[in-house]
Amino acid sequence: MGMCDVVKDKGKDKDREDPPPTSRRAAQQAANRAQREAQRQLRQAERAAKRKKPAAKTKAETRAPAPVPAGPFNILLIGQDIRLGMEAALFAASLRHHAPDWRGRLIVAEPSAEGAWTGARTKIPAPIRLALLDFGAEILPFTARHFGASYPFGNKIEALSVLPPGEPFVFFDSDTLVTGPLDRLPFDFSRPSASMRRSATWPEPPLYGPGYGAIWKSLYDRFGLDYESSLDTSQPDEHWERYLYFNAGWFFGADPQEFGRRFLDWALAIREDPGEALASQKLDVLLDQVALPLVIHALGGGRPGPGLAGLDDDVTCHYRDLPLLYARESDLAVETAETLLRDPRLAPLAEAWAPSRQIVLEGTGRDRIRPMFDRRMPLNEGRTRQILKKAGLWLR
Repeated sequence: MGMCDVVKDKGKDKDREDPPPTSRRAAQQAANRAQREAQRQLRQAERAAKRKKPAAKTKAETRAPAPVPAGPFNILLIGQDIRLGMEAALFAASLRHHAPDWRGRLIVAEPSAEGAWTGARTKIPAPIRLALLDFGAEILPFTARHFGASYPFGNKIEALSVLPPGEPFVFFDSDTLVTGPLDRLPFDFSRPSASMRRSATWPEPPLYGPGYGAIWKSLYDRFGLDYESSLDTSQPDEHWERYLYFNAGWFFGADPQEFGRRFLDWALAIREDPGEALASQKLDVLLDQVALPLVIHALGGGRPGPGLAGLDDDVTCHYRDLPLLYARESDLAVETAETLLRDPRLAPLAEAWAPSRQIVLEGTGRDRIRPMFDRRMPLNEGRTRQILKKAGLWLR
């Protein structure tokens, strides 16, 4: 009995006397008999249940079975020059390390130094190419006709052309690590989707309108899409999360050719003629993320379900840059990068690549960057970059 119970009993029943010993014994004997009888009946019920057929399943048990992993699918990355080449090699190593049973084609799309990339350094250096091949990647060239140096993020749109038609695919930004069993995720390629690790980066409604709803609706109307069915009605009007919006760090679909055709056509249409509702909006950085929700919605997709939450958590990590990896990502992601960049197949390349040499191999990330930030709190990416730059630790 706790202290509060003792005080309560004394206050309410201070004149109560204990029952005589004989009464206590009789009550205890009766309680023991009742307990034995209950145990006997329980054993009888268990024996009877074993003799009977299994009981019918409850409603909860007869619901649809748990999602199962999809079959083989292709993975697409961009590889270009040193940085994106090294990031692609690190992705490839992490895929083999954390998802050794994955079966599919790992395709690294390399832009040719022509078209929209004329005059730029695009070729992956030979040592990095050999590492990619060693980790089972294929390197396929493509020519960027529409974006290239003026909008490098357009690579992910035009590179879809190298993938085989009719085969399911997942695109990942090269600055991503695989940190879990990617092959076991229940992708439903008939319902395309993309990363929910995003913030209110687009649109930026002007003071006197139009607002979020009018801006997004203008795009759905323009391409003949059903706007209302894209909304998350659990969110209030004019709150940015009500509207379908993704980070383009990963996305997937059933047919890369159909996906890529719509993605390219609609991104170009928005860039060349934004329309009145988008007149004040910036499109020079986030054009891919403006068009992506429209493509996904048009192909019958939407927000990813809980089964794919690991793509924004413990199965893949979109770290963006090595300084940000140490500033804000999990211990698992950091340990994955450190282990793989010290692997004999990557260590010489990591030594030659200044950011990995200083931040990872020489310990600057562990010793200086990681202690600077409290990862229990949300970290604003822009502010984090500013802090790192001020400290002279922004290397890429």
